[in-house]
Amino acid sequence: MKKVALTVAVLALGLAACGTKTENAVENTAVENAAEADINAAVDNSADAANAADNALDNATNAVGNAASDVGNAAENVANAATN
Repeated sequence: MKKVALTVAVLALGLAACGTKTENAVENTAVENAAEADINAAVDNSADAANAADNALDNATNAVGNAASDVGNAAENVANAATN
């Protein structure tokens, strides 16, 4: 009977230890999932920021090109006005 009681006590202690480890594993998984979600959001936001910067650069390039064309057109208009 003592052996059975001792076996039951050892098994109970083992199960109690496993329960704590399981709770820790569940908590760790939740923390890891939250961290992964944060990283994914940060990557998405940085991609959006990179796209916005790329678009702004394209717009600035177009504006410079348009300004150069405007200067050329103005010079041509002055030349035409002088001729006429």
